[in-house]
Amino acid sequence: MQFTAEMIAGFLNGEIVGDKNAAVSTVSSIDGGQPGSLAYLTNPKYEQYIYTTKATIVLVDKSFEPKESVVTTLIKVENVGECVLALLEMYNASRPRKKGISKLASINEEAELGEECYVGDFTVIERGAKIGANCQIYPQCYIGDNVVIGEGTKIYPGVKIYEGTVVGRNCILHAGVVLGADGFGFAPREDGTFAKIPQLGNVIIEDDVELGANTCIDRAKTDSTIIRRGVKLDNLIQIGHNVEVGHDTVMSAQVGIAGTTKVGSNCFIAGQVGIADHVTIGNRVQIGSKSGIDKNVPDGEIRFGYPALPGLQYHRSFAVFRQLPDLSAKVRELEKRIAKVEE
Repeated sequence: MQFTAEMIAGFLNGEIVGDKNAAVSTVSSIDGGQPGSLAYLTNPKYEQYIYTTKATIVLVDKSFEPKESVVTTLIKVENVGECVLALLEMYNASRPRKKGISKLASINEEAELGEECYVGDFTVIERGAKIGANCQIYPQCYIGDNVVIGEGTKIYPGVKIYEGTVVGRNCILHAGVVLGADGFGFAPREDGTFAKIPQLGNVIIEDDVELGANTCIDRAKTDSTIIRRGVKLDNLIQIGHNVEVGHDTVMSAQVGIAGTTKVGSNCFIAGQVGIADHVTIGNRVQIGSKSGIDKNVPDGEIRFGYPALPGLQYHRSFAVFRQLPDLSAKVRELEKRIAKVEE
């Protein structure tokens, strides 16, 4: 679908500088823009590309004044970042939706599907499952017994949802997500072997949650593992049994959280962070990449390092750490001088 500069400017309440009939059908970066694409300038470091870009239309702030001639059509708006997000949402909404139930899907007669659902080839929906209206379930998914999925949720290929799991409305589960596999629970025996501890709880995913590809969330031993409203998880994340993640928390790839840990709301957890079991993370906490957390973290704190330290303490310690080779050389030199004095 094509959009003209006039249509885009009208939607964004922007001002056109150039051809109002210029048309685009896709979005690109300003340095990689091609004819027929819409680009945007949000960072002044990339201003150089606005004079050479091949993009047909570029969004800029209303305050922008070019220092050289510009060939492309400009649309001046109040806030480029917010306008780009609005356009991407509009473009995404205009894409065609998949429809219909595949004849190759296996749907138990006791399962319930809402109106306007799509179910792809070789998907299995078991007894007692309840799927809300307007859900999109792509091929080769597994929906277990008594699973509940809210309306408008999109489930990409290869997702596996074990029995008893509850998924809210307007969620997105990317390919390979596994919900409700057994938590990692084993009791040591006297002979050195391990007895499996039954995992009898479930997983609850609240509304507006997005789970990245191959992310795994384990069922609780008892009660529930809970992911609260608006949480966004990247790819390859492991959430252990009985963990609770507060609303609107964001985690980057390869985070691992051990069982029974509580993570607060509005937290940001960077990539490859490891969090030990039975730890409580407060609200609005920020944790730097590759950090290891083995103690409780109060509200609003920042943590870096392994084991993790408060942000300022970490940076001071790292400043000393970088000087260790020079300090070591000075100590050796002082030792030599002391030895000569003693002689």
